[in-house]
Amino acid sequence: MVARLVIAAPASGSGKTTVATGLMAAFADGGLAVSPHKVGPDYIDPGYHALATGRPGRNLDPYLCGPHRVAPLFLHGAAGCGLAVVEGVMGLFDGATGHGELASTAQVATLLRAPVVLVVDASAQARSVAALVHGFASFDPRLRIGGVVLNKVGSERHERILRDALEEVGVPCLGALPRGADLVVPSRHLGLVPAAERVTAAREFVRAAATRVRETCDLPSLLSLARTAPPLPALPWDPAAEVAAGADQSQPVRRSGAGVQGGAPVSGRGRVGEEAPLGRPRIAVATGPAFTFHYAEQAELLTAAGAEVIPFDPLTDETLPEATRGLVLGGGFPELHAEDLSANAALRKEIAASPAPLAAECAGLLYLARDLDGHPMCGRLPVTATMTGRLTLGYREAVALTDSPLAAAGTRLRGHEFHRTAVDPPAGAAAAWGFTRPERRTEGFADGSVHASYLHLHWAAEPSLATRFVERCAAWTCD
Repeated sequence: MVARLVIAAPASGSGKTTVATGLMAAFADGGLAVSPHKVGPDYIDPGYHALATGRPGRNLDPYLCGPHRVAPLFLHGAAGCGLAVVEGVMGLFDGATGHGELASTAQVATLLRAPVVLVVDASAQARSVAALVHGFASFDPRLRIGGVVLNKVGSERHERILRDALEEVGVPCLGALPRGADLVVPSRHLGLVPAAERVTAAREFVRAAATRVRETCDLPSLLSLARTAPPLPALPWDPAAEVAAGADQSQPVRRSGAGVQGGAPVSGRGRVGEEAPLGRPRIAVATGPAFTFHYAEQAELLTAAGAEVIPFDPLTDETLPEATRGLVLGGGFPELHAEDLSANAALRKEIAASPAPLAAECAGLLYLARDLDGHPMCGRLPVTATMTGRLTLGYREAVALTDSPLAAAGTRLRGHEFHRTAVDPPAGAAAAWGFTRPERRTEGFADGSVHASYLHLHWAAEPSLATRFVERCAAWTCD
């Protein structure tokens, strides 16, 4: 059994990240192995969680992966840990628009049978805090609000008033953090700045949060509350078992067409054969400050499917890892690093010329374009990318329109969009996805060697993505 807490709030901006990260770091500093988790598709908070615990931050998203996978994925991530801390998303009962409780913090807490700690911004409240907490505690009888952590408390007198009010509704106050600008994490157009872009400052934030939590929260009571969580009736998610389960449904590798470079066929270093050669295909995965968006399960599935996963940083590495036979370019903020990405011309040219199978999401799509805000990129796709003032954000339901190294035409998946850029595709380009909900449109680019799209996917929802991609990579032979 894993002791666990879900850190939630009435609304965004209440201080969940500060409290959750501070608790993770404080308990880890005390010698506990702490498993960090985040509700929803957020890639940024898990980076701070990883600094706090020394373990990968993992997402729990019932919309992307299905409610039935939440407990198994949680148990997989929490294996060997004495405590798990799950940071919620938005307000406690906020989830996927139009889907009721789906993908809400409340749903995840219910699926995990975990007590909830409600973080309340008390800066403009007194006795009314009791009515607020009472409402949240009684809204869903399946949920257990085990305590409250007050945030932005103005004074000792203010704290006494708030604690007395909470006693009236029988919900214990487990901490009270004073106002403090030193715990502010800088934000920009798409949320918090990723930890990988400001490692020193991010570590300072984590340390400050841990100190503040130790000084103001009742850690023994919080740990006792976490230990009241009952056993979960589920088995841990296992990437090897997932890959093996889908093996019977896999299709043989078929011959595919040439790669794409500026819309034209590319000849050269690779070809698709009928059978994969012996050995583990080496798949290079983009990392570094410009490519920070990855779910931990992606690399685990690629490895389980037979790949050797090698990270590389497109900002600093002038060549791909030796014997690379596939590329994964995840999400991030390439628009903020466009000049430096462009300056690494040697790597751009190598990626443009390589016909190896390639899967790209969001930042990867922009990196493959001809140019991004006027800065030359790889040019493997015949598109121009620009920063816009419009935020595209939300869950999507999609069907693959074109066979690609990642998905067969007809594959249905759920994903997430999160960007302020746009691409100008040429007429007649083969789309990767047809979105069916919440709006109908086509998106992305796909052919026999490339899958590039704005859509972020959680591969644990469909392990066949990893199997198919590794098979395509294994089938390439380098001349």
